[in-house]
Amino acid sequence: MNEMNRTETKLDISPEALAHLGDGRIAYVKAIRFEDVRALFPQAEMPKMPPGQKLFALHAADGTPIMLTDSREAAIANAWSQELETVSVH
Repeated sequence: MNEMNRTETKLDISPEALAHLGDGRIAYVKAIRFEDVRALFPQAEMPKMPPGQKLFALHAADGTPIMLTDSREAAIANAWSQELETVSVH
């Protein structure tokens, strides 16, 4: 494709519409650091882990946290068991 002829289309979507994206069928997996757990999962018991430890959070499409694990595969398996389609966030 010729880059000079390429155009980008911006979509304006309201926060309310974004919150309903997927309507309970889509979840996303996000890599986080152990230091960020408290902010995302305030109710979680904090195990002892080294700073910088990489973890994986599974969230509903609206951002609601579902689970936290040390394995991307476990997060995806949990989503699958709840009949959720997963996408990754980088």
